[in-house]
Amino acid sequence: MSLVWKLLRRHISVAQLAGFFFANLLGMLIVLTGYQFYRDVLPVFTKGDSFMSAEYMILSKKINAGSSLSGRSGTFSGEDIEDLEAQKFVRAVGMFTMAGYNVTARMGINGVPVLSSEMFFESVPDKFVDTPVDRWEWKEGMDEVPVILPRSYMAMYNFGFARIHSLPKLSEGIVGMIDFQIIVSGNGKRDAYKGKVIGFSNRLNSILVPQQFMDWSNSVYSSSGDVEPSRVIVEVGNPADGAISGYMENKGYDVENGNLDTGKTMYFLRMTVSMVMCIGLVISCLSFYMLMLSIYLLVQKNETKLENLLLIGYSPVQVALPYQLLTLLLNMTVFVIVCVLLLAVRGYYMDIIGMLYPDIDEGSVLPSFILGFCLLCLVTLFNFVAIREKIMNVWSRNGAVD
Repeated sequence: MSLVWKLLRRHISVAQLAGFFFANLLGMLIVLTGYQFYRDVLPVFTKGDSFMSAEYMILSKKINAGSSLSGRSGTFSGEDIEDLEAQKFVRAVGMFTMAGYNVTARMGINGVPVLSSEMFFESVPDKFVDTPVDRWEWKEGMDEVPVILPRSYMAMYNFGFARIHSLPKLSEGIVGMIDFQIIVSGNGKRDAYKGKVIGFSNRLNSILVPQQFMDWSNSVYSSSGDVEPSRVIVEVGNPADGAISGYMENKGYDVENGNLDTGKTMYFLRMTVSMVMCIGLVISCLSFYMLMLSIYLLVQKNETKLENLLLIGYSPVQVALPYQLLTLLLNMTVFVIVCVLLLAVRGYYMDIIGMLYPDIDEGSVLPSFILGFCLLCLVTLFNFVAIREKIMNVWSRNGAVD
């Protein structure tokens, strides 16, 4: 075996192996970084509300100058609801119920007043709110009302009030620190309730309360009758269905939560990441070709000596082993360095993403490591097979095989 190593060292080309090393390093780094970046950025576009399924869309009618002058109210009539329910892509339709009374909300953090303003309540049928019944339940006589707030409230505190008053920023996981008081007045009555914050929403621009509370409070504090809803919530089978956007455009409906735009963004994100990963794979394939060319040149230069080794009793496996170990060592070194660089690159861009989206789930880098290890095994296997075939060709060409 030492003879084979001596032959290998005599004719090895450092420049060729260095070329393979850096090309393989660059290719694998591009592939793994693209894959990890896609996984890390994906929640930014797909993060929904934990209490509202991603298949739910909130619709409203477009309000423009023409509709205002014509006196159209922008509400959904019974015919509009029936037409929505008749669409093949629609599974269920629910109507938003608006509060017909005045609401003043006061929000504080650990006793420190943060917000006090007039707001308005809305509710949707409970089946559209994916929250345990014991959290999203209200009965007549209860002073505590579960509420879901717009996520903009939390952003307003973290990036405005907290910074000015040197207070700690809050995440949605510690909503228990939020003091929320509700003052309801109307129909000659005025009462105070305590709001129990159970979550935040990107989709809502109002305070969401249980349907039971809305029905009861409208009957007590509102002097107006039932009005047509200005917004509806629709459950669809496939948000990416092309028929949805066509229908919405034809009807003049706005999708308030941006699901359609998010779908387009996700399409371009996937396409961009796929292109980047393809470029990385091409570079990796070129590096594989470069390594095999280097190995073949080594074998060619040492062909006479390798023939002699085979003739004096060395098996093809013994002769091929040093070349295979060399490729394994190079591939393992590349993999380790790529993992270190990936962690460094990810730490850099995750700091930026974390500043823009403090509550984003950082996820794990383990899937990228597994992908890199699979690529390592695949490339090494191809190297082993190619080297073995080359040695077998030398052996068979010189009549060493019976």
